Amino acid sequence: WGQGDTARASTSPKTDLFENALWLASDKHVVDVLEQIALGRDVPMAQIALAWVLKHPVISSLLVGPTKTRHLVDAVAALDIELSDDEISALEDPYVPRTPTYFR
Repeated sequence: WGQGDTARASTSPKTDLFENALWLASDKHVVDVLEQIALGRDVPMAQIALAWVLKHPVISSLLVGPTKTRHLVDAVAALDIELSDDEISALEDPYVPRTPTYFR
């Protein structure tokens, strides 16, 4: 987490510029829980994240402009994932709300 050990971080060196503005240390716990749920279900983390978004109708946009076929495949597959109440709680409990960040 935050160490540049992801594929994206190794191919996008400029991501470090925004890392501190976009991510809090508390977000790591949410991502860790997301990873554990995905591993337990043997699905990509994106599918679990998208399934969570689908449970919250206040979110108006699930996916805008997938750039890879797998993004679309994950989005469609997320429709078949029904998260348990325990999984939803595990994802939501560690979240720390914060002031919105705006870019101009």
